[in-house]
Amino acid sequence: MLLFLMSFFPFVLFLSKTFLLPPWRELLSRFLPLFDKCEPNSSRKIASLPMIPRNKCAVHGVENVEELSATSLLDLPELALEMVLEKLPPSGLSMMAAVCGSLRGRCRNDHLWERHMREKWGRVMAPAATGEWKHHLASSRGVGGGAFDGEHRIGWLLSCIWPISWLKSRIGNGNDLKNTLLPDSVMARYQSLESGQLWFPAQVYNREHHHVGFMLSCYDAQVRYDCRTDTFLARYPPHGRRALVTEEGVEWKRLRAPPVNTCAHDLHVSDCLSELRPGDHIEIQWRKNKEFPYGWWYGVIGHLESCDGNEHFCHCQLSNSIVLQFNQFTPGSRWRRASIDRKSHREEGNETNGFYGGIRKLQSKDDISKWRELWPTDALE
Repeated sequence: MLLFLMSFFPFVLFLSKTFLLPPWRELLSRFLPLFDKCEPNSSRKIASLPMIPRNKCAVHGVENVEELSATSLLDLPELALEMVLEKLPPSGLSMMAAVCGSLRGRCRNDHLWERHMREKWGRVMAPAATGEWKHHLASSRGVGGGAFDGEHRIGWLLSCIWPISWLKSRIGNGNDLKNTLLPDSVMARYQSLESGQLWFPAQVYNREHHHVGFMLSCYDAQVRYDCRTDTFLARYPPHGRRALVTEEGVEWKRLRAPPVNTCAHDLHVSDCLSELRPGDHIEIQWRKNKEFPYGWWYGVIGHLESCDGNEHFCHCQLSNSIVLQFNQFTPGSRWRRASIDRKSHREEGNETNGFYGGIRKLQSKDDISKWRELWPTDALE
């Protein structure tokens, strides 16, 4: 057996030299439309680089001489190759990773995928979602033999298409695990999100298809992406004795990353009570009863009934009472105004009007404008 391998090895190397990668100019031409979406000038500059003759002694104008061969993509300078890969979208990086072992390692580098993660998922995913990812990895390893199985099957299929390049990468690396997609890599995480395999925590504005009872609120949910519709499936925690509620077709604009690391059933610690004054925009936790999870509701700080609203004579910020005003409700509605104690507030309320929990003061204009975009067309009763 050893003698057979020793005699077969030079033959394999000979074949691997004869099967070159396609010229990088031709390979890049397949991705030019993708480059044009980003920076058309940079892609054309790279594509217009001169070819490098493999035989420097070839004489121009003489027939029957050795033909000039094109430079492969890997012959590009390191910086130029890095620029090419940085311009590729996620689908382009995935296709490029299937070309050969060297490109596979480069295209799977975390720093290339971290930008794509931020651009697509950063707005709807909080750092707390890392725990969901680790749980997903643990469950994947426990069912079906682990997260590597699919990658091994893909590698076997690729070996049927590109047997020489696949065998060469195996001989050169000598380690099968180097050719697999690491399950904790950013690329693996991105692909799990894109394929809808990973549920992650997020918050949904106006839950349950804009149910009137949830207008101008934001509730915690577990969501999963559906690439066919470019929307999300949301699962809300049970409300009291109510079963688990799901909602399909949740659009991107109705999602946000949880702004605080507080569970839906936990009271948020308010750290802004002493500075609140009329006109401040807030989000406050509210729940119907103590069996329900909290949702975040938008409101503003109002004036006391004894104050006429004149800013030159207003002393509401010195009072121990803070007026919560929810202008989405009609004047006279029992939901329009409530008051809490500035010094001792934790959770206040009753079974009739619900319970008011922790308060967040909104500092960002983007947060305030987002609530304004969701404002109902008609006042709520």
